[in-house]
Amino acid sequence: MSYTLTAEQQEAENLIAHWFYHSTRQTFVLTGFAGTGKTSLIKHAVCERLELVPDESAAFVTPTGKAATVLIKKGIAACTVHRLIYQSIVEQQEVMLNGKAVKIEKLTFRRRENIDKGIKLIVLDEASMVSDEVLFDILNFGVKVLLCGDDSQLPPVEGLNTYLKTPDCRLMEIVRQAQDNPIIYLSSLAREGRHIPYGNYGSKAFVLSRRNFTGERRKKLLVRAEQVICGLNRTRVKVNDEMRAIYGFSGLPKDGEKLICTVNNWEQYIDGGMRFNLVNGLIGRAIEPFYDEANFMGFMQFKPDFLDEKCPEALPFDAGIFMTGEYRYRHGDYFEKFDEEGNPKGVFTLNRFEYGYCISCHKAQGSEFESVIVFDESYAFKEDAHRWLYTAVTRAKDRLILVR
Repeated sequence: MSYTLTAEQQEAENLIAHWFYHSTRQTFVLTGFAGTGKTSLIKHAVCERLELVPDESAAFVTPTGKAATVLIKKGIAACTVHRLIYQSIVEQQEVMLNGKAVKIEKLTFRRRENIDKGIKLIVLDEASMVSDEVLFDILNFGVKVLLCGDDSQLPPVEGLNTYLKTPDCRLMEIVRQAQDNPIIYLSSLAREGRHIPYGNYGSKAFVLSRRNFTGERRKKLLVRAEQVICGLNRTRVKVNDEMRAIYGFSGLPKDGEKLICTVNNWEQYIDGGMRFNLVNGLIGRAIEPFYDEANFMGFMQFKPDFLDEKCPEALPFDAGIFMTGEYRYRHGDYFEKFDEEGNPKGVFTLNRFEYGYCISCHKAQGSEFESVIVFDESYAFKEDAHRWLYTAVTRAKDRLILVR
């Protein structure tokens, strides 16, 4: 089915086409609020107007694997920025383990010298999450780059993003399909810093008082939500403990529990096709975890929420956070592997996970969920309060409960 552009989108597409064919500038920056149809526009502009083919003459990339699958579900072949611009190299290194020098093979990543010669355009979606440092690496390939993002969202956790501050085109008009969407309406109130009254906004968006969000009603709504989002760490810990109790879990993470990765491990792939890495903010389920409690270590299979497969190998992780409330090992420490006969056979590093029933807004950025509960703690983010609330609200795709 063909997509009909609005007049504003048509003008934006004309600007993109003129830039691509006639301008010497390497970048074009397109921004737009939630509901303005950015993804539909860039798909139409690149595939129909410029007649480029995703994964052949155009590379669609995102900062996270979850964001890449959002594009894939919309019919656009996509991968992560990391996969496009970096290549993995196995290097021999010597590390000290148990007082002795051990040679290991370590996977490192270097920026590629070139990308596929057929690529004429790189389309970076969710560009607000990408730092200038990574953008510099992308631009080094000399290929034109179309940056697409929402400059009203939170800035990157690490580094700065200055490109979205001066867009070449900004979409303002909410497209017809989203005009009556209560989530889009609430997001606009949040973005503009306007008062958000309590009440029902249609049948799929509700703004509730925290005083009334209690008892059995609270329990039922918490377990129905695909994701709970908050701002403060103490709220996150409290709600995760609360939801574990509702589900009947106690002690260390059990089989099927929802966890979130809290540190990048670019050496670890989470799928058999080696497309996606284990990165900070990745949400999934623990599969058959077991523990070496004396050494504060755990091991588990892990199934990311956006894939149909589980990680092809068991992941070692620092269990200290679940036992004493803090990690027990430095990130990057090495530990020796042994086979069934007790012979050394390599090394491993510990990953980091925490409970993922309730997560921070920063961890949720770049993802979308069918149903979301947001505990509005935007007040804690001072000058970024409106950005925080807007980002949190727009994580909901179909149903939203905003607790204030």
